[in-house]
Amino acid sequence: MPGAVELVAGVPGLDAGQRRVLAALLEHTATGGGLFVRVGRAAGEPDAFQVSRGGVRAVVVDDLAPDAGTGRALVRHAEEHCAGLRGPGGREFPSTAVGVVWVRPGAEPTWSRDDRLYQAVNETGLAALTTRETRHLSAAAANRVAGELAKRLRAYRRLSVGPVPPAPEQGELIDGGAVVSDVVDAARDRPFESWLTFLHPSQRRLVTRRYSGPARISGPAGTGKTVVALHRLRHLARRHSGPLLFTTFVRTLPEVHARAFRTLAPELDGRVEFTNLHAWAVEFLRARGTAVLLQSKVVDAAFGQAWLRERVHLEPVEPTSGYWRDELTQVIGGRGVGTFEEYLAVPRRGRRLRLTESQREAVWRLHDRYRDELARRGACDFTDVITLADREVRRSPPERPYAAVVVDEVQDLPLVGLRLLHRLAGDGPDRLLLVGDGQQQVYPGGWRLSEAGIPILGRGEVLRVNYRNRTEILDFARRIEATDTIDDLDGGAGVALRDAEAAHSPGGTVTTWRGTDAELPAALVGAVRALRVDPDRIAVIAFGRGAVARCRAVLEKAGVAVTPLERYTGEPDGTVKVGTVLRAKGLDFQAVLVVNTGEPPDRDDEGGRLGERRKLVAATRARDHLWWATVTPNT
Repeated sequence: MPGAVELVAGVPGLDAGQRRVLAALLEHTATGGGLFVRVGRAAGEPDAFQVSRGGVRAVVVDDLAPDAGTGRALVRHAEEHCAGLRGPGGREFPSTAVGVVWVRPGAEPTWSRDDRLYQAVNETGLAALTTRETRHLSAAAANRVAGELAKRLRAYRRLSVGPVPPAPEQGELIDGGAVVSDVVDAARDRPFESWLTFLHPSQRRLVTRRYSGPARISGPAGTGKTVVALHRLRHLARRHSGPLLFTTFVRTLPEVHARAFRTLAPELDGRVEFTNLHAWAVEFLRARGTAVLLQSKVVDAAFGQAWLRERVHLEPVEPTSGYWRDELTQVIGGRGVGTFEEYLAVPRRGRRLRLTESQREAVWRLHDRYRDELARRGACDFTDVITLADREVRRSPPERPYAAVVVDEVQDLPLVGLRLLHRLAGDGPDRLLLVGDGQQQVYPGGWRLSEAGIPILGRGEVLRVNYRNRTEILDFARRIEATDTIDDLDGGAGVALRDAEAAHSPGGTVTTWRGTDAELPAALVGAVRALRVDPDRIAVIAFGRGAVARCRAVLEKAGVAVTPLERYTGEPDGTVKVGTVLRAKGLDFQAVLVVNTGEPPDRDDEGGRLGERRKLVAATRARDHLWWATVTPNT
């Protein structure tokens, strides 16, 4: 079998620099895939397509950088060639996952380019680009993709440094029910990156569909909502020159998703702003000359002082101060209620207690006292910051508006936050995408999209196939809150996890443990050490801060390196992640150990339903292995 240099030399019309670059790319496909080299160059067409275990790249080799127009043409042709490409198990390789790379022959370290539609490397940097890539595909999957692509690239010559495998039967490619696909298998070992390559055929249209106004994608846990959103961001970034915003309520999620997006679309690094809603609001206000003091301890002290003075009227109704704090922050502040008359009329959807008018008067007195305490400290709470930012956006919108806004875990936003993001995005085509699942709502209170003035009629999508969880874990999670009615975020019936289709075959493990608090340390450490899983892919989740602190101390004492979930960025660091279920939202791990001590969670409402939903969220973070501990008091 000829080597890479000899094979490339057989393609007519290439100069010395192009031959060197293409030979290097070909050598990288030795473990699976192949290289397709165009015979005769054409403006706006890639010079080559590389299929490797890292995915598919469209490549242009030239001394001069493609300008913006040529860059867009390269992206368009690459997407057209790969649109609907089928991979193993019948799953589609989305055209948005095709990378475009400009390689400049030679070793010059710097140059300019006109657009961020493609990655730019010189010949010397090509090796680093290919060696640090994430392996999304198995060797067999890469060969299958190359075999399918060969049918499309008639103007390209296929080169392979190994034997070209026989073309697979079509039935093997499209029969998704026959076997678990190679990509799903690979995803068990890579919590995020491997999910960024393939989509279910029904999901591809959501990535590229043109929506005439705000749209919503919903679906149970593990159905790939965030993956679809990241692909859609790449699709939109390739077609719009303006900035894009990806935001969510959870503080730690944006950094994790930003890393995933850099893996999916390195050429678009910097085009998308990943930030949580409160951080965005604080930075926006600071840029407008308004500094805000947003510190949890200060806010806690303000509420604590107000509660001491007003508790006598509310403790007989509900002795838990947390319930009344949520009434202030989630119902009154979260909905932007400004007067007692508005509060009397506001729907308290999802709240466990019905309040009489006199009880609401007592709540409003607590509210006024709380506001006074905050003012005395010169502080804001979290909903204040959003309200202030919304007021400033109404007064003077950003000079450079966002081309699109994507909101993940939308079910956890307060209504004022939803209104702010709607104001930032507007109602134009493809400007606002809301992604969420009513069954995973872990904060009290509730709203409907119509209350925020967001019309989505005809633009609501539902995903129904669970790709994350092994069958055993999915079955365990389905038994949690199995009879609950799910809201689709706008008053309609949603799809619950019990109704989701399973993509995985059996093979996972679910272990339940019950014991005393004194027995927990040995059991937890033993369960972690028994896992044949990299520490990076293990998480320990509890439902209260005290339980998290206990688990962390137990593991550290046993010599297990840990990182709090609030500091997790998605970067491998060789440690087990530990945190509350609220910090684990939106994440997934190969193995999850859930510790239920019976400690009251930070928040609860709806007669315990939120507690059950937190359990569901915790269980569905696990891909392969779930250890579920129920801790009883020492006897």
